[in-house]
Amino acid sequence: MIEVKDIHKSFGVLHVLQGVSLYVQKGEIVSIVGKSGAGKTTLLQIIGTLDRPDSGSVRIGGTDVLQLGEKELAAFRNKHIGFIFQFHQLLPEFTALENVMMPALIAAAASGKNDSKEAEVRARQLLTELGLGDRLEHKPNELSGGEKQRVAAARAMMMQPDVILADEPSGSLDEANKHELHALLLDLRKRFGQTIIIVTHDKELAAISDRTIELMDGKIVNA
Repeated sequence: MIEVKDIHKSFGVLHVLQGVSLYVQKGEIVSIVGKSGAGKTTLLQIIGTLDRPDSGSVRIGGTDVLQLGEKELAAFRNKHIGFIFQFHQLLPEFTALENVMMPALIAAAASGKNDSKEAEVRARQLLTELGLGDRLEHKPNELSGGEKQRVAAARAMMMQPDVILADEPSGSLDEANKHELHALLLDLRKRFGQTIIIVTHDKELAAISDRTIELMDGKIVNA
């Protein structure tokens, strides 16, 4: 599903990624671990097409994403990649339902279609499946930390992406909500077959993965 070959990335004189290559199979859960500054988030952003490397290649589902133009890349990202961030990054002025609908509304606007009713039906279904059927009209400031992350997970699933990328998804959660999130990620893979890559410092979260990749000083030292 994902092929990353010989990725290099520098910021000024800092060589953050130094020839990183990795492969992730369809339906696999892979955790990327390492100390702060090892290059984990930079690698995840490159895989997620949020940043470009200085050299190397990234293929997702057979598509060489670095060869796509910006408009094509944005459409590819919205359709094929879902993101879960440490601080959820929900839009505060919108309800849980509206936040989850957003990727579909963006895709519809880009294609000139109006699929808002279909998007609402799917968003309601996802939120209900994740135990938030009674929180649809609540805004982020009216939700608990665990509820916000479940909304973020539903948003990541909205376009039925091939890949979910999670950057420290349990970093801002208490122990009970961490365990709930871990179970949620396993359930998403079981029910929908997504390929999931997780950047984490959480040993328990890494332990539920099929495989752990360790980065150190911009290089893979254990895979």
